[in-house]
Amino acid sequence: MVMASNPTCLVDKRKDIESKVDEYIDAYLKMGNFSGSILIAREGKILLSKGYGMANFEHDVPNTAQTKFRLGSITKQFTAMAIMQLQEKGLLNVDDPIKKYIPDYPNGERITIHHLLTHTSGIPNLTSFPDYRRTMMIPSPVEKTIERFKDKPLEFTPGEKLKYSNSGYILLGYIIEKVSGKSYEAYLKENIFQPLNMVNTGYDHHSTLLKHRAAGYALTDKGLINAPYNDMSIPHGAGALYSTVEDLYLWDRALYTEKLVKKGSLNKMFTPFKENYGYGWVITSLFNHKRIGHGGRIVGFSTSISRYIDDDVFIVVLSNIANAPIEKISEDLAAIVFGEECELPKDS
Repeated sequence: MVMASNPTCLVDKRKDIESKVDEYIDAYLKMGNFSGSILIAREGKILLSKGYGMANFEHDVPNTAQTKFRLGSITKQFTAMAIMQLQEKGLLNVDDPIKKYIPDYPNGERITIHHLLTHTSGIPNLTSFPDYRRTMMIPSPVEKTIERFKDKPLEFTPGEKLKYSNSGYILLGYIIEKVSGKSYEAYLKENIFQPLNMVNTGYDHHSTLLKHRAAGYALTDKGLINAPYNDMSIPHGAGALYSTVEDLYLWDRALYTEKLVKKGSLNKMFTPFKENYGYGWVITSLFNHKRIGHGGRIVGFSTSISRYIDDDVFIVVLSNIANAPIEKISEDLAAIVFGEECELPKDS
């Protein structure tokens, strides 16, 4: 795909944001490499909330603002929030070594909860293992999943550098269970989702009859195919949640308040440790606007959440095509909102 030099997606007085976004996304729909739902809000006002493409291509079910998508790594910010809540309750401290909660974990005296949160633990990333794709369909209790990576050598000294590791967030999910005495799923439901009225968010289970669930796909040279099965017991605290764009907007609004944790805890989550990574969030800037966000990819789905906190702008894109150009779309939507130039996508 190449980008056309003209027309641009710059908003002018003749077109509002929704019509410009529709024009922009329509170009991707025609190319067949996007399907999903989008919500854009500014200063507490929703500017756009709608679905594009199909939640299920086989049955011609369209995506809507109420369609439920797997979040992939956007899950990590909820895991981080649970950890900060437990710290405020005095049940753990992010500087604690994980040996305190998992006594038999190798090097557990050197690895802290902080290291897990910031991807600086040195623990190898489970989803990068050569056998991961062959085993991702096999149900696995979290303890069994941890056994797959716990005895592998650390890739570097904890705290030395950042290397993204889903393994660390699986461990965090397990620590939440150990400390709270509840399942990861139950803890998040009771302490985050229910208080925020996020009734369309939860831990994804294949067996559950989940209304408005999107099917996951992958784009190949021959067109769309159904994504392979991934049992969601495996990603756990690293990527097992589902949600809607409208529920994630409730999440965004709560993060401007102290409804879940105090301001000091929020600031800790949003402060980068190494390479712009905080606690479950990536802190960068775009068009000179501070951005706190995260992307997610899990079999059949790609996602992006962006909070431009100095402008009170929120952009979330959830797609049920695994290899959709999600980051490009998210950044171009920000360009539309901020009145920056961007180019409409065009087939090469």
